[in-house]
Amino acid sequence: MLIRDLIANKHTKSFDRRTPASNRFLSLLTPRWLRRNMDALILEPSLYTVKAVLILDNDGERLYAKYYDETYPTVKEQKAFEKNIFNKTHRTDSEIALLEGLTVVYKSNIDLYFYVIGSSHENELMLMSVLNCLFDSLSQMLRKNVEKRALLENMEGLFLAVDEIVDGGVILESDPQQVVHRVALRGDDVPLTEQTVTQVLQSAKEQIKWSLLR
Repeated sequence: MLIRDLIANKHTKSFDRRTPASNRFLSLLTPRWLRRNMDALILEPSLYTVKAVLILDNDGERLYAKYYDETYPTVKEQKAFEKNIFNKTHRTDSEIALLEGLTVVYKSNIDLYFYVIGSSHENELMLMSVLNCLFDSLSQMLRKNVEKRALLENMEGLFLAVDEIVDGGVILESDPQQVVHRVALRGDDVPLTEQTVTQVLQSAKEQIKWSLLR
């Protein structure tokens, strides 16, 4: 049996005594990294990329959390996961971690920690695009003052921004300019500061003006 036949038939890398000797021999000849890639190939593609979006403060306390599946169905389990993820990441300079069978991308700024979580086989670049879009959108909305106090004063803007980027775990948008524009269109429902509203609306007007001139 060829390797492509193994993939087509969705064989795993574990074989029991009922497996033909030729297949067991093939598994021994196949490098471990290739077997892992074979396992990834047989996974069904899915649009549901994001499992959770989290923002914690510099004490690891939750400021914002949105989970898109039942990986952690209760608040107690979610809080335990958030504590674990903070302890594993807040003293490192890395941007990617594998934790509890999940892929975690993250970044920090002043007293905030931003996390986007996906499955263990998820593309880190896709998750990172969500993380960067969220951070850059908030940076524009908060006039680059991305810190705890400013965020708490503009939580409804955060809710709208996240909803524009991810819906039910599906990535909708990765362009922060588009996110800010759409939040501005719903600005009547968002209690942003006067300066932030002015900035967001001005940005939206500029985009509309240039789109008409093209």
